[in-house]
Amino acid sequence: MFNDQKILFSGMQATGTLTLGNYAGALKNWVTLSDEYQCFYSVVDLHSITIRRDPADLRKRARDLLILYIAAGLDPEKNCIYYQSHVSGHAELAWILNCFTYMGELNRMTQFKDKSRKHADNINAGLFTYPVLMAADILLYQADVVPVGLDQMQHLELTRDVAQRFNNIYGDVFTVPEPYVGKTGASIKSLQDPSKKMSKSDENPNASIYLMDDPDTIIRKCKRAVTDSGSEILYRDEKPGIKNLIDIYCAMTGKKPEETEKEFDGKGYGEFKAAVGEVVVDQLRPVQQRFEELSKNKDYINRIIKENSEKANYYASKTLRKVQRKVGFPDRG
Repeated sequence: MFNDQKILFSGMQATGTLTLGNYAGALKNWVTLSDEYQCFYSVVDLHSITIRRDPADLRKRARDLLILYIAAGLDPEKNCIYYQSHVSGHAELAWILNCFTYMGELNRMTQFKDKSRKHADNINAGLFTYPVLMAADILLYQADVVPVGLDQMQHLELTRDVAQRFNNIYGDVFTVPEPYVGKTGASIKSLQDPSKKMSKSDENPNASIYLMDDPDTIIRKCKRAVTDSGSEILYRDEKPGIKNLIDIYCAMTGKKPEETEKEFDGKGYGEFKAAVGEVVVDQLRPVQQRFEELSKNKDYINRIIKENSEKANYYASKTLRKVQRKVGFPDRG
């Protein structure tokens, strides 16, 4: 399947509905990265159950997410696109790595603190050890690089620390991954509160553009986006609303902020918002059409799921067997 290229691992949770932020900041870039790296792209459904989920809904969202990966342009023959839960090595390696991770390290994880506040009625052990499973996801495939945003950098640092700790004890077992911070792909903010990221779980329906939103909905949300005082289209920190809309426009068109400023020089917010909505619609239309086509082709998707699960298990088992032998587990016949 693979050549001598470096290995890249990434994934998204099978919860909520993907937003334009997920697309512009990650998924769109994954397509480009698949030309440079040997890529494992996981639907991380094991991570999804730290919060209670409706089983049928989780299964549907996981399948839809896998289909969206392909609809966005990821070639499932070239990339390993698979369900995390179909590879038992993730959970097996996570248990071993739990024994090489310190409580103090997990106590410092800011995401655990944030999620504990949001879900105070269900602060479970899985939520606490979530970063160890994330480390297992990455180390299982000997990933050289992991695309990360600033909010995930702390987890990657833990992964690196655990890998180095294990290697110091048992020798050169794990590749210590490096962060990949993309040169493109804006951090898209909420349309209603540009001080925070566009989120799958935002309670305000006008705050996020979802990948499967219809054109009218996209245009309406863009027109309702929060803007700033004044009327000039300028890319400035003191104008966070317009800056966010410029980031969206640039992510969809490939243009630079200064080019966008020139293009809309002398034009008002209303005209610019409409233009942003139109380029988003144009960008998402082929993804949505491809998603609908793939969703109807059940045999093809089922084959992809089966074949990629087998590929992922093959590569995962190579690492897992090495780790099991190093820690002293009996050989398997």
